[in-house]
Amino acid sequence: MRVITGSARGKKLATPQGLETRPTAEMVKEAVFSMIQFEIEGANVLDLFAGSGQMGIEALSRGAASCVFVDNSRDAYQAITQNLNNTDFADKSRIVRSDALSWVKTAAGQFDIVFLDPPYNQKLAENALPFVGGLMRDSGVIICETSKGEELPELSGDFKKYREYRYGKTVIVQYRKAEE
Repeated sequence: MRVITGSARGKKLATPQGLETRPTAEMVKEAVFSMIQFEIEGANVLDLFAGSGQMGIEALSRGAASCVFVDNSRDAYQAITQNLNNTDFADKSRIVRSDALSWVKTAAGQFDIVFLDPPYNQKLAENALPFVGGLMRDSGVIICETSKGEELPELSGDFKKYREYRYGKTVIVQYRKAEE
């Protein structure tokens, strides 16, 4: 797994040990960043259920101002720390070792981009979405990665399903502010 483009282009990323973390496929990551390519510069990013941190690191490499990485796993925390040091993005980042659902319920802040990529088929994205919507700037975008069989709600606070993309067994759902 590598950073696709930007200032850290080609840097190899460490992944957490074991089977708990499922990295986003390269093709899916490229598609996601094509969708939001003009929204990344200067953005404040949240990488929820971060795993290796590859989505947030890719955003930082492409010019995001900052990223908060949240994951409960000690192995994920170590991999994200290693990856941030390797890409020189530690100064633009904060790593939170916490249960993502617990953290998002009490979090404060305003994010432009949120990557929500929990373990599949556990209703974690569905449960996190109502709280994520409250952390967003009006012009923000929420990107959810789920499995083909999972159904996500049409609304997340003031945010509405905007587009849905399928890549094999993976589904990417984009939420944007609902128009008045």
